[in-house]
Amino acid sequence: MDAVVGKLERLSPADERVIGWLDRFEAALSARDAAGAAELFSETCFWRDLVAFTWNITTLEGRGAIRDMLAAQLGAAAPGSFTLEEPASEADGVTEAWIAFETATLRGRGYLRLKGEEAWTLLTAARELKGFEEPGGPRRERGVHHGVEPGRRSWSERRRDEEAELGRTRQPYALVVGGGQGGIALGARLKRLGVPALIVDKHDRPGDQWRSRYKSLHLHDPVWYDHLPYLPFPDHWPVFAAKDKVGDWLEMYTKVMELNYWSRTEVHSARYDESAAEWVVELTRDGERLTLRPKQLVLATGMSGVPNLPHYPGMERFAGESHHSSRHPGGEAYRGKRAVVIGSNNSAHDICADFYENGADVTMVQRSSTHIVKSDTLMELALGGLYSEEALAKGITTDKADMLFASVPYRIMHEFHVPVYEQAKVRDADFYARLEKAGFRLDFGDDGSGLFMKYLRRGSGYYIDVGASDLIADGKIKLAHGKVQEIAEDAVVLDDGTRLPADVIVYATGYGSMNGWAAKLISQEVADRVGKCWGLGSDTTKDPGPWEGELRNMWKPTRQDALWFHGGNLHQSRHYSLYLALQLKARMEGLDTPVYALAETHHAA
Repeated sequence: MDAVVGKLERLSPADERVIGWLDRFEAALSARDAAGAAELFSETCFWRDLVAFTWNITTLEGRGAIRDMLAAQLGAAAPGSFTLEEPASEADGVTEAWIAFETATLRGRGYLRLKGEEAWTLLTAARELKGFEEPGGPRRERGVHHGVEPGRRSWSERRRDEEAELGRTRQPYALVVGGGQGGIALGARLKRLGVPALIVDKHDRPGDQWRSRYKSLHLHDPVWYDHLPYLPFPDHWPVFAAKDKVGDWLEMYTKVMELNYWSRTEVHSARYDESAAEWVVELTRDGERLTLRPKQLVLATGMSGVPNLPHYPGMERFAGESHHSSRHPGGEAYRGKRAVVIGSNNSAHDICADFYENGADVTMVQRSSTHIVKSDTLMELALGGLYSEEALAKGITTDKADMLFASVPYRIMHEFHVPVYEQAKVRDADFYARLEKAGFRLDFGDDGSGLFMKYLRRGSGYYIDVGASDLIADGKIKLAHGKVQEIAEDAVVLDDGTRLPADVIVYATGYGSMNGWAAKLISQEVADRVGKCWGLGSDTTKDPGPWEGELRNMWKPTRQDALWFHGGNLHQSRHYSLYLALQLKARMEGLDTPVYALAETHHAA
């Protein structure tokens, strides 16, 4: 701890408490005393590890789980050099501190919470691999050779060579299927780490995933939450960017970060060649059939899987237009038409508002209760402490905010969120009263924990209000309730006999699990072996148990060798792409990566 003592002018009691704990912890680890290290944690405790100790993303709950992990991993990890990075803080009986550490193969950063002299929560996160550090800051390349160089090739010529070779004369180590924000963020991480990676996507240009959506779409999350790795949005960027603006940023990003990106590319199939330890991927690029043989395959098709298009009786005889919400072109063509939107989540609300703004007569079919939170309320009460101008002014950078967010174990995260939504109910009581008077069925999650827990548990069942709720409360968006019994030639018929005349039907009915893409591209057998993606096993609505402790299959090893899933919102794409990239780099370089607690498969979909 000498380096820390030298940095801090004066140690506070909180600093001394943290330093003392770290010294005892490191001594136990150095002695390979797994039981002794576990005893330094409180009886109710959580250790969340992002790749650093487990080569996995996992949360250990309780001393026994911590002891077992350390007994299995200490020999390979050889951790040490635990230090306090900056002054500790103390409030409400909890001491909190940023820490740094090393293992045999990597350098890490973490966040520690003590109750008294014992650890309550510990986050350990891999940050860089020793010997394979990113070439940033003082490690940046010179970019030019000063001197005479016969046959010198320019940067643009070298870049063209790379683009021409990868996927043809040279195989990518990693193939990333999906070129939205997730695939692009991961591609940037891999590029910086020197991993030959190729991103493939069916759209014409990077960013078309956003440009092709309905005209009114904007980000629902604020700008501070949405930065991509390495290149934050400029400080004049709007709080909620328009979808075309986001698309343009993504396209620019792929160029500036020099990503190898194949647009107009459709993947037909993939199979894992066990003997060669590589994938055989059949695809078509601009009409040309090609076979790639990457060592690692990443499905970065977003948090959502294949669009969930329901099969209602009579759908085939509907005389008007119908489509899934993912294919909604915008409401301009439907002025004066009767529109029915089946569903009541984010997309359903946005599309209903879009229809209304374009002069359609629109009805929303609410099949089950929905959580609503006003955008301003969400920003101020839930996100503002970490992601806002105020947070930045307090020294909470995007990286710190991401780490703080990650430091709260999922098992107890709902306890942090319930008070937020209790405040929201009071703050926006009139708003909620108007919605309920209009007949809208509200909820705040099974346990009152609100939006983000619903997002983590099931990825659906909520709307961040940016205006559509007022239209519902005022009766401008009509509201119907119930299950769809059938689709008639000119109407949607509900199970209570209600008939909703329609010229256009939008099925805002969500998406299946991401392993649906594995079934489509690889096989149903592999999809079932991997199992359901997303969800925590909370045994709440649409998130069946048993408890997983982490999001199923995301950014970590799966039950299929060399198959990975990457997705989520912009925040998750930014933060968790680092850990996935480090896992891929370590395997490419032949480092020992003993995976601890590879998740069991409990649900096929």
